[in-house]
Amino acid sequence: MTRENTPPKGKRFEPGQSGNPRGRRAGSRPKALMALDALGEGEAEAIVLAMVEKAKEGDATAARTILDRVWPARKGARMAFDLPEVKTAEDLPDAVAAITRQVAGGEISPDEGATVVALLEAHRKAIETSELAARVAALEERMTKK
Repeated sequence: MTRENTPPKGKRFEPGQSGNPRGRRAGSRPKALMALDALGEGEAEAIVLAMVEKAKEGDATAARTILDRVWPARKGARMAFDLPEVKTAEDLPDAVAAITRQVAGGEISPDEGATVVALLEAHRKAIETSELAARVAALEERMTKK
């Protein structure tokens, strides 16, 4: 490359242009993972059996490792709260007020309250969608009768 053709320092590629336009071949794996696979090939079953035996002998780390794979931890904790039944959009203000009272009273945390209110918002959207679908169906029925 001549000096005139070389891009200025720090600007080897145009924005949006990859340095490797072809990229890695589909299905290929990094060499490090291939080496790990080769090490573990044929030994995986023996390793799992050894971990199970250690867990049975009382090794808490082995037991936790196995249980974490078989029975993953819950993403969120259960929470208890009082909520009036919500069947229509008119029921929603009372439900949100009940959650607000429980947050203010320290019965549930503000984050838990926000989560429940977000669920109520999703419920409101579902109610509105259902009501709109019924209204459109009724209008279409009226139009076909005319």
